[in-house]
Amino acid sequence: MSVAAQSAADRGLGSPSGRAEEPRPSDVSTDWDVRRPHRLWPRMLVIVLTLAGLVLTVEFLQGLSQIVAPVFLGLNFIIVAYPVQAWLTHKGLHPVLGATVTVLLVGGVLTAFVGLMLWSVLELVDALPEYTHEFQDIAMGLTNYLISLGITPEAMTQQVEGIDWKSVTGTAVTALTAIATNTWAVMGLLLTVIMGMFFLAMDSMGIERRVALLNTARSELGGALISFARGVRRYWLVTTVFGLIVAVLDVVALMIIGVPLVLVWGVLSFLTNYIPNIGFVIGLIPPALLALVEGGWPAFIAVVASYSVLNFVLQSVIQPKVAGDAIGVIPTVSFLSLLFWAWVFGPLGAILALPATLLVKAVLIDADPHARWMNAFISADLRGMERRHLMPLRRREAQGVAAAGHTEEPASGRDAVSQGTGAVSEGAGQDEAGAVSEGAGRGTGSNAEQTEPGRSSVGEAPGEASGEASPSRARR
Repeated sequence: MSVAAQSAADRGLGSPSGRAEEPRPSDVSTDWDVRRPHRLWPRMLVIVLTLAGLVLTVEFLQGLSQIVAPVFLGLNFIIVAYPVQAWLTHKGLHPVLGATVTVLLVGGVLTAFVGLMLWSVLELVDALPEYTHEFQDIAMGLTNYLISLGITPEAMTQQVEGIDWKSVTGTAVTALTAIATNTWAVMGLLLTVIMGMFFLAMDSMGIERRVALLNTARSELGGALISFARGVRRYWLVTTVFGLIVAVLDVVALMIIGVPLVLVWGVLSFLTNYIPNIGFVIGLIPPALLALVEGGWPAFIAVVASYSVLNFVLQSVIQPKVAGDAIGVIPTVSFLSLLFWAWVFGPLGAILALPATLLVKAVLIDADPHARWMNAFISADLRGMERRHLMPLRRREAQGVAAAGHTEEPASGRDAVSQGTGAVSEGAGQDEAGAVSEGAGRGTGSNAEQTEPGRSSVGEAPGEASGEASPSRARR
């Protein structure tokens, strides 16, 4: 092998055309080898272990629901009130004093809520015994209506007459009285929430530095937790504001219809607004039944219609336009979350259903790039997802097309340059050849001039010189 061939082989130019040889199929790693590494555990075993871990976690939370639920509720309140604490610290107040003021402020609001709830229950306890006969008359009227439809009257009459309406109302009164008089449980829950908020507020004084460290180590998890905090704050604020508006409008509607205990029903509507999906129905049933007792079916229909219209207009039309999607998940996930967390945490889980779901979503889905595809099925913010994912994809595709166009232009430019180089070299060759021939002609002409000094034309010199030289050659 020659030295040039050896150097070409060393440079990877072993092919005759000067291009690198194509790798053999055995030298190329397939996508399957890259994207699908060897699994140490079978897929079914991983699924079984994951489900077992979830079951144990749920049992653990259910066993500690008396501690976990109040502390998590306090965490939600601290997240909501943290801007106030940060503002107090920014104004020069000591961080400890700022945290204390924030906890006292939130504790005062919680105490007012509990006081309103107890007052509403006591008002219902005093008012329900007065409507025993009215409820009995309504039941008999329904029985007569069913009899008119052809339903056997004997069974219906026996069932209705067998109901002791005094015992029914007495049971309701007993349950409400137990709720109202069980102040120790209510105060214990409130104390647990306030104590949890106090320690959480103290720990939140250095939250910015902790978040910065978390973003340094795990940026995906840090961003997901920040999004969770923003979502929880938006959820509680939007729910409170619109719940207050709905409660005021419900009170006005009940006053117009003439339903008693309008303030009680307003408080009930405001409190049940924090229960997703079914809170509206829970707040509607008591005033609708009382309207049926006082004003008959027209009042009942008026209450149901007014509640439904106000709730639909405010919660489904105005709220999304003013505050966007405050929940963050689709209604089906919201309803399933309500059932699940109420089963895990009890009655308090109905209020904490959506914040708990948002926390699980942030930790298990938003923080894992390989699990974010689940947001396509559970997230309610489709427009935001399209803006974050589809628009960058389309932009990258457009940039790819533009880049392909730019890469083609330099290639054509290189062709033009090579053509220009060829033209230049061709022109240079022609000029060089012309110059050589012209120089040769001049040299011949000069010889001719030396032979016959009377000739001065360069163009004529070669012919004449050759013409003059041929007879001499012939004579020679």
